[in-house]
Amino acid sequence: MLAQPGVFAFPGPELPRPERRAGRIVGRLWESEDMTAPMLARATDTGRMYARSTREEPVVPSITTVIAQQPHGLDGWFGYMGANALAQDAGLQSALNSPSKLRQAVQRAANAAAVYRDAAAERGDRVHNYCEQVALRQLDREHDVESARDLLAQNGEQAFADRFDEWWKAFEVRPIAPEITVWNHEVGYAGTLDLVAEINGRTCLIDYKTKGTTRDGQVKPLDDKVVMQLVAGMKAEESLVDAEAGEWEAWQHGAGPLLIAVAVGETEVRPQRANPEVLKHHWWKFCALKRVWQLNQEMLQDSTALLPLAPPRA
Repeated sequence: MLAQPGVFAFPGPELPRPERRAGRIVGRLWESEDMTAPMLARATDTGRMYARSTREEPVVPSITTVIAQQPHGLDGWFGYMGANALAQDAGLQSALNSPSKLRQAVQRAANAAAVYRDAAAERGDRVHNYCEQVALRQLDREHDVESARDLLAQNGEQAFADRFDEWWKAFEVRPIAPEITVWNHEVGYAGTLDLVAEINGRTCLIDYKTKGTTRDGQVKPLDDKVVMQLVAGMKAEESLVDAEAGEWEAWQHGAGPLLIAVAVGETEVRPQRANPEVLKHHWWKFCALKRVWQLNQEMLQDSTALLPLAPPRA
């Protein structure tokens, strides 16, 4: 039996609505989560943005872009990936006496973290696509489960599909809406939830995270920031009906749903529910990060921060 968290309705700090104006966007955020491509999402230099329809320009940041405003703390990992790539470079020995070849080896090592990140994101997209197709099939909607599974198999990743199928059956998941895009006007953000489903009679908001395997054969643990992602989805005000027409309806699944993060691995699938006691804190933190995002945009559109200074006149 799944635990029954209480219904919570807590306000966030008051935030200005984002201005609908074009602006210069610079810099690039580190977004390590699996990145699929919802119809209304647009990639920008500061992360993913959402539009109200396919005919309009994006006006609000995605949930993952907002969360990415917090420091990632990956400096040590970047250094390790670079050093490890250089140590394992097959051409390192022959490059020691060639400055040009050595520079090439160093460049490959410097790019190691980005290469790993991109490969992990592509794998995550393949796994997410399979999960979505399974839900569509159960809803008797158009799907392509076999092709999604074949693509995983071609990359040696069929174990992810096998473990996911086992979890889906064991939890008797009844999908309601896969890959549903939601919007919050008050705070100013949008996002796409992996799945709204019913499990054991409870409405659940579900987020999948594709995870590697530890040395002892267990799926790697989830990051607590997934709770921020789930609670932001819960606090949506509208959900998308028609992307081309820009038709939205009131969000129907925000009244006390069970928030579930599902770590999908090759050896197991480990679901975890968000602790109702901490949801308000994660929501307030999300709102604060949205304010940071908003201020960064305003600063980019302001005048130059530093001005030249001439010496005093004699």
